[in-house]
Amino acid sequence: MKNIGSRSTPLGGRIWASLLVCGFIGQIAWIVENMYFSTFAQDIFENSADYGNYYFIVTTLMVVLSAVTATVTTVFAGALSDKAGRRKIFISAGYLLWGFTIMLFAALGADPSPDEAPLVITLLVVFDCVMTLVGSTANDAAFNAWVTDVTDSSNRGKVNTVLSVMPVLATVAAIAVAMFTYDKGNYSAFFIVLGAIPIVCGIASVFLIKDKPGIVRSDMRSAKDVFYGFRPSVVKENKFMFVCLAALSLAGIAQQTFMSYLINFITATLGITDYILPLGTVIVLSAVITGVFGVLYDRFGRKKFFVPLAVVMTIGTFSIYLTKFLGASSYLPMLYVGGTVMLGSMLCTNGALMATFQDYIPKGFEGRFQGVRMCFTVLIPMVVGPVISLAIGINSFSANDGGVTSPPFEIFLAAAVVALLSIVPIAFVAKDADRLRAAKAAEKETAAEEDPGIGQTENVD
Repeated sequence: MKNIGSRSTPLGGRIWASLLVCGFIGQIAWIVENMYFSTFAQDIFENSADYGNYYFIVTTLMVVLSAVTATVTTVFAGALSDKAGRRKIFISAGYLLWGFTIMLFAALGADPSPDEAPLVITLLVVFDCVMTLVGSTANDAAFNAWVTDVTDSSNRGKVNTVLSVMPVLATVAAIAVAMFTYDKGNYSAFFIVLGAIPIVCGIASVFLIKDKPGIVRSDMRSAKDVFYGFRPSVVKENKFMFVCLAALSLAGIAQQTFMSYLINFITATLGITDYILPLGTVIVLSAVITGVFGVLYDRFGRKKFFVPLAVVMTIGTFSIYLTKFLGASSYLPMLYVGGTVMLGSMLCTNGALMATFQDYIPKGFEGRFQGVRMCFTVLIPMVVGPVISLAIGINSFSANDGGVTSPPFEIFLAAAVVALLSIVPIAFVAKDADRLRAAKAAEKETAAEEDPGIGQTENVD
């Protein structure tokens, strides 16, 4: 069998610049949504003596409803980009509007009275959903479809691991801004500054992004075509794609069980108030590990890495829970070691699985399958994960004595259990890897025979 993993199709400087700029800045916007919107809500309602269960309830509402919004938006926006045969207009206009929707949070007060709390919760959820609607159109639907357009099976491992690093690098960037704004109580400045960044990206993308020539335009004529990827017959024809998505979903649930509470877990539960250095170190180390694995994927293939990384992901997540039984002096070193192992293996696993999902997408359906991807990678994880942490968090209230709420260690135990379950579908993905690689190699050779430029210069700008 021909080894397609050793020869990677060159992408060219313009495509790499577009990937890095739009990928990085898009993840800055999502970090604000996934971490700081939740942290902002938690900071508002952290006094459980005044607000009762609002701390966990508002976080769960924001995460769950924004996940629903993201999935529904991506289904329709992805299908629309297929019908239009264009991605750039959705990316550029979407990023511009995305920034303005982040700025909406600057208008919210951080110290409502108990009587004002229901209105504040409503505005938090509505603003979050509006921001998600615009962001999912630009990033989840259009940008991810564009990435699938301009890559192939020989370079997707590298590209997707690089993109999987972007959320953690974006976290560092958001934290750096937060040091001078959010952490000093200037919440409005934080949201204004980070809202301006996607606006700049939207302008830059006008000059950077180029739609790939020859995008197969769909001839969708009804709502049935919009939901093409969810048809039972399509699921049956692409069963291993959905096994891959199930693996991504379980890995995502594990991450979402703790991600919205991560900063407050470090500061309130572990008592590490100066969280920027340890969290930044964990993120940078995880990014380096993920970058190395991205090169290895395209050089040696992803098959041999799948199951070992899932095992390491489970062990790393469980190690954070075990910190509970150690002395406070061990919290910081365990955060460095366990956090790096956990986050690094999660990013590596997600990058490999996402590249494999893209390999499974039938030609001409790149946009429509983004909605399917969102269902498994966003909707399910961001509903199930926060519900798990909600149940665990409410059960922990008795230990708080009506004081300031802090996320319990048990959210990492739950995350480790879910990560362990992900090994089952991941093993099936690994089993199908040889067949998939052979199929993509044959597809690439056929395309090259029809057009000798494919695989050599088509992606080089």
